[in-house]
Amino acid sequence: MTRAVRFVLGILLLSAVSAFGQTSATAAAVSPPPNQAAAAQPLDIKAAVDTYLAKMPAAQRARSDAYFEGGYWLILWDFLCTVIVMWLLLRFRWSARMRNLAEHLTRFRPLQTLLYWIQFIVVASVLTFPLGVYEGYFREHKYNLLNQTFGPWMRDQLVGLMASIVLGAILVVPLFGLVRRLGKSWWVWGAVLMIVFAAFVSLIAPVYISPLFNKYKKLEDARIKDPILSMARANGIPATDVYEFDASRQSNRVSANVSGFANTQRISLNDNLLKRCTLPEIQTTMGHEMGHYVLNHEYKGLVMIGVVIVIGFAFLNWGLNSSLARWGEKWEIRGITDVAVLPLAVIWFSLFFFLVTPVTNSISRTMEFEADMYGLNAARQPDAEANVDMLLGEYRKLDPGPVEEFVFYDHPGGRTRITAAMRWKAEHPESVNAEEMARLMFEMK
Repeated sequence: MTRAVRFVLGILLLSAVSAFGQTSATAAAVSPPPNQAAAAQPLDIKAAVDTYLAKMPAAQRARSDAYFEGGYWLILWDFLCTVIVMWLLLRFRWSARMRNLAEHLTRFRPLQTLLYWIQFIVVASVLTFPLGVYEGYFREHKYNLLNQTFGPWMRDQLVGLMASIVLGAILVVPLFGLVRRLGKSWWVWGAVLMIVFAAFVSLIAPVYISPLFNKYKKLEDARIKDPILSMARANGIPATDVYEFDASRQSNRVSANVSGFANTQRISLNDNLLKRCTLPEIQTTMGHEMGHYVLNHEYKGLVMIGVVIVIGFAFLNWGLNSSLARWGEKWEIRGITDVAVLPLAVIWFSLFFFLVTPVTNSISRTMEFEADMYGLNAARQPDAEANVDMLLGEYRKLDPGPVEEFVFYDHPGGRTRITAAMRWKAEHPESVNAEEMARLMFEMK
C-alpha cells in the first residue's frame, strides 16, 4: 500500500491512536565508592550529550539528516497527491460512476456503500502507486533502510490494501448509515464512531493485524525474557510472555511495543533489538514501552486525538456543505448522504489534518517523552538509553532546532532524549560506577 494511500486511510480510518535489571558494577577496594566518584567528578550534561552525538560519523549523520528532512517535503507531496487524486475522481465524475455501478448491482444501501468503497480504495491505490513506490521502496533503498526486494515489498503492500478494504468497510459503511439517518447532526456521532473505531483497531492490531506482516513467536531466551517480565510485574503489567517478531525482513530498525487491551495485550520486541542491542539497552527500551501502558497513554491518546477528531468533523461538515452548494451538481453528487461524496470528504479531512500536524505531533511527542522518563526510572540505564537513541538517529535527525522539532517530530529529537538521560544520570550518581564515570570523562576530553 502506497504512502499516499496510507495518508488517505490515516485520515479516514485513524487506524491506531498509537515504544530491564540494573547492571552497575561494584567498585574495587582501591576505588572510591560510586557516589564519591560521581561527587568528585560531577557530570557535565551538555558535554556528555555532545560526546554521544559525536559518536555518529559525519557522513552517516549527514545521510540521516537528509533522509529525515526529506520527509518534511513528503508530508506536503503526500497531501497534494491525495488532493489531486480525489479531485480527479470528482472532476471527471469517476466517483459518481462508481456509485452508479454499486447502485446497479444492488438496492441494499449498506452493500452499495461497501461496493463503492472497494472501487474507491483500489482506484486510489493505483493512482497514487508511482509516488508510493518511490517513497516506500526506491527512497528507502537509497538510504539503506529497506532490506526487502521488490517482490516481498509488493506483497506487504497488497496485504495492507486487503486489510484497508476490510477495516475501511467496517468504518465507512456504518458512517454513511449515520449520515443518512441523523441529518445535520451526523458529524457529532460520526466523530464518536471514528473514536470507537480507533479503539477497536488498537484492540485487534496485536493479534489480527500485525501478524499479517511479520511472524510473531514467544521469546524463549530466559536471559532476556526473565528481566523483562520481572520489570513488567514490578510495574503492574499482567504479562506472562514476551513476543519477538521478524522486523529484519523489512529493515534494520529497532523497535518494541506494549500493545492491545485486556486479552489481546502483548509485550513485543523485534529481532533487530535482540541482535543489535545489549541487555541494558533492551531493558531501557522495554521500560519506555511499559511506560506507555502504565501511564495509560492508549486511553489518554484517544481522548486527546478524540478532541481533534471532533473539531475535524465539524470542519468537514462545513467544508462539505460549502463545496456541494457550489459544485455538487457539476460533480453529480446528490448531497452529504451520497457515498460519491467520499473523495470530497477526504480532501477536506486531509486539509484539516495537514494543518494540525504540529498539534497531533505534539500530543504524540509529549507522551513519548513521558515514556522516556518512565523507562529511565524503571530500567535505571541512562547510558543504554542514550545508545538506543543513537540507533534511532540512523533515520531520525538527531539535533533539530526547537521549531523544527515542534512542527515535524512525533517523538522527541535525539538531543532532547539523550539530554534527559544524562540529566537523570547526573541526578542518580549511585547508578554509575567509577569505571563508567572515568570512561565518560576520558571521552569528553
